[in-house]
Amino acid sequence: MQSGGGPTAPRRRYVLFDLDGTLTDPAEGITRSAVHALRSRGYPAPEPEALRWMVGPPVRATFGRLAGTRDPAEIDALIAAYRERFAPVGMYENRVYPGIPELLADCVAAGCRLGLATAKPAVFARRILRHFGLTAHFSAVAGSYLDGRRSDKAAVIRHALRLLGAEPAAAVMVGDRVQDVAGARACGVEAIAVRWGYAEPGELDAAGPTVVCTDEGELRRWLIG
Repeated sequence: MQSGGGPTAPRRRYVLFDLDGTLTDPAEGITRSAVHALRSRGYPAPEPEALRWMVGPPVRATFGRLAGTRDPAEIDALIAAYRERFAPVGMYENRVYPGIPELLADCVAAGCRLGLATAKPAVFARRILRHFGLTAHFSAVAGSYLDGRRSDKAAVIRHALRLLGAEPAAAVMVGDRVQDVAGARACGVEAIAVRWGYAEPGELDAAGPTVVCTDEGELRRWLIG
């Protein structure tokens, strides 16, 4: 693995992007909605800042951990309470990272076809792309179902590849968490990690991506030169 600034990697025709922590910073909406869910169900809730680790992993596993339960019905109830706030409000407590719209446009101009590959439900991901004016850059949007199916990152990446008609060797996955790197490797797809997201200390280095980029400029060089 190299850490940004190395030689430019060969271009890939297909570029898959994670959403949360990679294209946008959704922490405020996710954490505040999680606090709402916990309190609604009678659980003690930390301050939102203490829940930033939630950004990235599938929501079912997250709420099981937060509530200390494996009861599917209770997890369903927590997710429903979370979405009571997230769908109308929390989804838009979000911001696009600097330089990302320009990067996406330049990737398309360079001949790349872009796919979104997120563990977030696809219905929410599409609304977020539309809200920030990013929809036109993407040829495919792959996400999970509202009931939690296809939330494993490898399954999401495989779905994105199918939608794009892409062979794994022609694609690269860009993300900010270990799930993105592990999912890409399980699919035979090259993985590029970014440091501006929500990985825990040491998480990305241990995951073993091809490169870890520290800013949008380094990512640009690895994707399109």
